[in-house]
Parts: sequence; structure tokens; C-alpha cells
Amino acid sequence: MPRSAARPFARLIVLCGAAATAGACDPAASAQAQERSFPASVPVGGGGPHGTTPMTAQRRKMDELKIGIPGPPPGIDAAVWNAAVPEDNQPTQERIILGRALYTEPRLSADGTVACATCHDAVHGFIDRRPVAEGIGNNLGRRNTPTSMNASFMGVQFWDGRAGSLEAQALLPIVNPIEMGQPDGEAAVRAIAGDPAFEKMFRAAYGRGPNYMDMGRALASFERTLIFLDAPFDRFLRGDEDAMTPGAQRGWVLFNGKARCVACHPINAASPIGSDERFHNIGVSARHQNFDALSSKAIALLEENASPTAIDALALETDASELGRFLVTRSYADVGAFRTQQIRNVGITAPYMHDGSMMTLWDVMDHYNKGGEPNRFLDGGMEPLALDEGEMADVVEFMFALTDVRFARENQAEMARQREVARKQRPFRDDDMAFRRRLAFDGRQTR
Repeated sequence: MPRSAARPFARLIVLCGAAATAGACDPAASAQAQERSFPASVPVGGGGPHGTTPMTAQRRKMDELKIGIPGPPPGIDAAVWNAAVPEDNQPTQERIILGRALYTEPRLSADGTVACATCHDAVHGFIDRRPVAEGIGNNLGRRNTPTSMNASFMGVQFWDGRAGSLEAQALLPIVNPIEMGQPDGEAAVRAIAGDPAFEKMFRAAYGRGPNYMDMGRALASFERTLIFLDAPFDRFLRGDEDAMTPGAQRGWVLFNGKARCVACHPINAASPIGSDERFHNIGVSARHQNFDALSSKAIALLEENASPTAIDALALETDASELGRFLVTRSYADVGAFRTQQIRNVGITAPYMHDGSMMTLWDVMDHYNKGGEPNRFLDGGMEPLALDEGEMADVVEFMFALTDVRFARENQAEMARQREVARKQRPFRDDDMAFRRRLAFDGRQTR
């Protein structure tokens, strides 16, 4: 769909902000809400456009990480792996080489400054370390960038599951106006069609010249090689009792017990990345959105246009982003619900949550410990956990033990950074809620 076709959704850009009441939206308050500052970003230090690491340095990092090998990774059943790969896009070395070249190619964007690797930086755990992604023209989206590590294990893609495959996911940012900004797929193809190297790579990979659908297939083929599942935790499970610290081992017990993390983040042979592949309202959006007013407006607009690119525009350019899975299903059971993100490599993929509002894993634990933010769409599994400081620290230590050993140095530095930040500020901490001294929905004190 041409870029202009998504523009009717522009009237949702300042909709139902923090001060909206139950009955209506206050445009002035909404505009002020849009101006609110996101938390300070995690330090990045990249020298390229948009603060990313230069593409040459990212390619060197990919070589160092030894990624790009087709086929099932060690420890993953070949039948399970192959079932997730489309018949028309079986991985070959030629397709992976093409996908890697496209992944780091800024010419795919309208202004030549944004590649997939701009937001999915190989040096920084395949994320941009920002609260929300930045695209062409310094435009900010509404969603935090998930890591592309282990994305091949996800049944659907994006925070709201609006793409059904890696192939579909890879194409949408190219034509999103505030991400890579091409008016259509053909424009992206024209940007590289005159390059003999790409002409050769496309023909080697798919037997034909550059085209938009093969662009998505090649990018997906490369992303399926980004497997990072060799963590201290895995070595501990294989019998190395010294692979995890005593604190991390206590955290693993809490993860499966009192902390109740396993309810949504199962880690086993069937779920190696620790996600139940479901969508949950845990209350993050409820801090600053009126779900009833927002969903009513979104329904009206989706009745006009519910194409993939239109939903993409709503998700990334408007307050409707906070509705999460609802934009895809239009089911009120999905209001404010976002997919359970993988817990693998979580230590190096801050900031957290769909809006990047939590800077540390201590913030994440504080949020869950108090039972999330009350709202009438809150997931039934959310409840106060009554974890003390030592227990939360152990769970955090365990989560840092889920980082692949290839990022061990970065993981250690990030744990120290987050611990120092958490020592100074804990904006989501509420011990009265966590220990049920105050009840969530009526404000009563129980002490």
C-alpha cells in the first residue's frame, strides 16, 4: 500500500493521553502526554547515523559471533526446526549471504540512513538500546525494539503478533513511513537493483533478479541463523554445577516457584527461549492510557482499513500502539495485551517492556512483585508476589545467567550498570502492593 494510504490514522496520533477521563479524550492533555519524555536511554556509543554502530563494525562483530550457518542449532530437534521453515524458503548458504548483506544495507531506506541493523545492532545484542526505535528523519516510533536473536523460535512476530512469519515481518519496516520510509516495495528494490553484487546474490539465492518478496525471504533466512542459546544456564542444566552462581541457582528455584515467572516464561525443549507464545495485559499501558476510549476510536478506524500496513501504522505511529494485540484481533480480551517476550539474553537487551519504560531488571521485578498496574483488562495471572529484596536480586541474577557466553563481557558490564542504577532509583517499587498491605483496586489499607 502506498505511504499515503495509511495517513487517515494520523488523527489517532494524539488520542487519549494520560489525562483522559473515562468518558472522553482531552486533546490538550493528550498533546501534553505525547510530549512526555521517555526515560534516559541505556548508553550506546555508536558512531553511525541514529547512534548505531557503523555497519562495517557490525559485520566484523557478526564474523566474531560466528553466525550464518544454515540448519538446526545444537540441541534443537531437527524435525521441530524444519517444521518452522517455509517450504519455499529452505535455508541455503546463498540465501543467508544475501540476507546478511540486505540486513546491513541502509540503501533500503528512503534516505539511505536506516538498515535493519540500525535498530537491531549486532554489537548491542541486536537491539538499539533505546526506549523506542528511531527511523528516517529522526522519527520516533511507539514500540521498543525486540532483539532479533532467536526470533526464529517465535510463532508470530512483533509485540502484537501482527506478522505471521519472519518473512512477513522483514518487509513491513521497509515500507513503514517512520521506519525505513519507502513508499512501496518496488522503491526498495530499485534502490539496489543497479548494484551488480546484489544482482549476482539474488540470482545465486533464488534464481532471479532483485525483487521485494525475495528480499523478505533472504532477510528471514539470515535471521534464522541468529541463534544464541549457549548460556551459563544451559551449561548448568548439562551438569556443570559451577556454571551458575549460588544466587542464580536460588533465582532459578524462585523462577519456577514463588516468583511465578515460569507461568509465562517456560524454558524447556519445546520452548527454548522461555516464552509461552501468548499475549498478556500486565498493566504497563494502564499507567497512561484510557483503554475504553482508545479502543473505541481504534475500532472505527480499523473498520475503514485493517490491512497489514494500516495496522502497522496504528501500532507504530499512534497512541493505539498501547492497545497491543487488540489491533490484530479486535477482541476486548486482548486490550493492552502484548506477547510474552523471550527471556533469553534479557540481561543485555534493556530497556524493557513494549514501550521501553523500564531501565533495569530490578524495575521489571518491582512491576511484577506488586502485581502490575490495575486495570479491568489485567491478566488474571497477575497478582502480588511478596518477594523480598534478596529474592528479587536472586531472580535478577538468574536472568543474567541466560545470556549467551558470546556476550559474556557485555553481560557482566550491563549487570554492574543496572545494579548501580537500581541502587539509586526504583520508580516501580511498591512494597505495600507487593505484600498486600494495600489492595489493588480500591486503595484500602490492610494494616
